[in-house]
Amino acid sequence: MNLEHLKTFHTAALKKNFSETAKALHVSQPSVSLQIRQLEEYLGAPLFKRTTQKVYLTPAGDLLLKSAEKILKQVNDTKKAIQILSESTSGNLIIGASLTIGEHILPYLFASFQKQHPNINLVLKIYNSQQIIEELSDEKIHIGFIESMISYPEFVQEAFLEDELVIISSYENSNITDENGYITPEQLLSLPFILREQGSGTRQVIEEKLRQNHLNPSKLNVVMELENTESIKSAVETGMGISIISRAAVQKELRLKTLKPLMIQNINLSRSLFTIYKDYNLSLTGEVFHSFVLDFYKNRNLHLNEVIQR
Repeated sequence: MNLEHLKTFHTAALKKNFSETAKALHVSQPSVSLQIRQLEEYLGAPLFKRTTQKVYLTPAGDLLLKSAEKILKQVNDTKKAIQILSESTSGNLIIGASLTIGEHILPYLFASFQKQHPNINLVLKIYNSQQIIEELSDEKIHIGFIESMISYPEFVQEAFLEDELVIISSYENSNITDENGYITPEQLLSLPFILREQGSGTRQVIEEKLRQNHLNPSKLNVVMELENTESIKSAVETGMGISIISRAAVQKELRLKTLKPLMIQNINLSRSLFTIYKDYNLSLTGEVFHSFVLDFYKNRNLHLNEVIQR
């Protein structure tokens, strides 16, 4: 059985579309069709039911998919074992991270990591959570870091750090709180609110946290949606509204008092941050970095603020 044919089959089984499979593997659609047909001829059974829009697995295809994932994982594990044996932990590691994690969390790790692994070249790409899923699916990045758990069973997701979300306002709006710095849930829903774009992990977490605390996110008085944290901070600083953001992203502004943190009594806005990757396709460099991240944060029981203040 040809390993490339098996990989093509596996991608097609997940994509359910030969055209999308061709794009992901950087080959032509006829090449995908030919590889699938040759695999079907080798096995003596059809693997897909074809329609004009999608393809669906046959019972034989379902059976092969389960085996394919095990085979691809075993091949990848063997490759990593050989690399370890030859002490060749080197090469590029392409990381996809959400804006907050990529700009305000991972950089604290890079210098320490490269002191231990000088032969690994780190490449960091900033995406929103949905884009990270797509890049992982297309094998354009090795490992991702996202701000919310996503329901994709083909990926391994693991919490690595607790982050605190904080409500921020400009100091000109400081009169909206009581003497202890608190606002009411009703104020949160009525004040002008600035949010990240749809697809942002931060936005998904904010909406989920509000629902957990019996607040309907659809009732927020959203006056603006922006695609990056810096734009949100600038808009809040000018008094255009309030927002909820990772404390890691506003350390400087809180210290300089250009932004003010607000609190709602008895409401917890902490969240977990996650690593995400394909178990059968995680490279040795990805595995080394993943283990380093877990040791640096999780296994040392560090909170995000402790790391930033070091």
